[in-house]
Amino acid sequence: MTSTIKALPTEVVHLIAAGEVIDSLAAVVRELVENSLDSGATRIIISVCPQNWWVRVADNGCGMSLDDLQQAARGHSTSKMASCDDLWKVNSLGFRGEALHSLTTLAKVEILSRPARSSNKLSIESNGWQVIYSCGGKPEKVEAVALAPGTIVSVTNIFGDNTIRRQGLPTMAKQLKAIQVLIQQFALCHPQVHWQVWQDKKEWFGIYPTTSIKQLLPQILHKVRTSDLQEITLKLPIPHKALNLVIGLPNYYHRHSPDWIKVALNGRIINIPELEHTILSSFDRKLPRNRYPVCFLHLHLAPEQINWNRNPTKTKVYLHKLSYWQDQVSEAIEKALYINSENFPESIHTTRVSELIKAVEISDKYKTPQESRKKENFNIHSLTAVAQVNNTYIVAEHPEGIWLVEQHIAHERVLYEQLCERWQVIAIEPAIVLYQLSAQQVEQLDRIGLDIDSFGENMWAVRSIPAILKEREDCREALLELSQGGDLQTAQVSVACRSAIRNGTPLTIERMQVLLDQWQRTRNPRTCPHGRPIYLALEESALARFFRRHWVIGKSHGI
Repeated sequence: MTSTIKALPTEVVHLIAAGEVIDSLAAVVRELVENSLDSGATRIIISVCPQNWWVRVADNGCGMSLDDLQQAARGHSTSKMASCDDLWKVNSLGFRGEALHSLTTLAKVEILSRPARSSNKLSIESNGWQVIYSCGGKPEKVEAVALAPGTIVSVTNIFGDNTIRRQGLPTMAKQLKAIQVLIQQFALCHPQVHWQVWQDKKEWFGIYPTTSIKQLLPQILHKVRTSDLQEITLKLPIPHKALNLVIGLPNYYHRHSPDWIKVALNGRIINIPELEHTILSSFDRKLPRNRYPVCFLHLHLAPEQINWNRNPTKTKVYLHKLSYWQDQVSEAIEKALYINSENFPESIHTTRVSELIKAVEISDKYKTPQESRKKENFNIHSLTAVAQVNNTYIVAEHPEGIWLVEQHIAHERVLYEQLCERWQVIAIEPAIVLYQLSAQQVEQLDRIGLDIDSFGENMWAVRSIPAILKEREDCREALLELSQGGDLQTAQVSVACRSAIRNGTPLTIERMQVLLDQWQRTRNPRTCPHGRPIYLALEESALARFFRRHWVIGKSHGI
């Protein structure tokens, strides 16, 4: 019998290997940019001509010598690893040695490079080199050229010998969008790099270098402001390194879809669904309904903690001790949401300032009693109640200015966290009788732990209730509300909302101060469990600008 298993021709093997890495214009850009970042570049220029199937990436990195250029495009040739052990200690973005070789089987590749000054050399090479590679990655043309230190890689006629591959790709509009997203992701991971992107010889977009991701993000999300964001960096114990987190503050900025929950690992955006789910869970009951957070998480880990050999595109990894990282992420988000000396004072938008000033000007109740004078050693959490506006808003003095706190939702946040920590159901006598409940409503009250039984035709006796409702006159209405459905957490939100101080309720200075103190001690003081912002802060510097206290006396008198 004739064997049906045969060795593949060399050209087919090349196409299969190339297909694992290079499957679109965006993949070409990805591989070349990774090499530029690995070279230490701080300026990267990407040029694409989609209709001509042409990509060029230029950088100011360390460059390559002629010897390196002659080996760069050979199969599985790389300077980033030398043995099997190195696969478990990956410290670079591009490490497989496949990209340039794969490109030579799919397109025409040309590299111009000149090495930069080396620490062990007194001078840099006086010229660069241009190398054009054959299909197998072997140099077929080598010549000296005048060039600044760095590297320029041009890839032309991509998939030119396999037009069927071109036909199977997404539309050019989608490929260009993929390139834009890719560069934005790289910029988030490497904010110190200056990016310029050109399309058809016209400048497309650019991203300027910054010292932090918080400062860079508004260049990508144009509606967000730095004051809407909070960034923290946590140093982690050995063998780990650091965790960098940037979030949109839930009382300022959120989105309609979970498209801006991004996780990066050692300089590359990756897909770890478990961490993404942890991020979503950490924002539960802090955002309005059907809204999602903005969150960029960058883990900087020792190479031994990661196995990159899960997917050729390096977008999926095996992360050791995943549950540990889930706990670290939850703690980092909680710390970022807390109001403390690290994230206050915040810059307040002009519109918010105007709203507060108008509220203060209209009310004649804004008075500063003797007991509200600022103390010398004010703690960052010290808010001193000074007045109540419309029996709804508490005006509080702060070392950095004044705050306006909505009393109902501040109290709702306090009660909700107390209920989550100690949900208590107590027996009552006599029982509360409810009428005309459906089977689903009875089942719901039983599900959240209440003692309910039949008390006659279309009548039910509730013999236990949440402790916080015991003294309320509207306890029956609250029970009907709880019977409408939802899990235990939903019930806790409902009870907190029902039990919180109502707007329109006059409060004494002492009662306001107690509420402020309780609210400041909550874990998530920015929003209520429904996602509404609780406070509005006005810095003293904003007040100074409004009242023009920066004017000198002579100028104010027209002198």
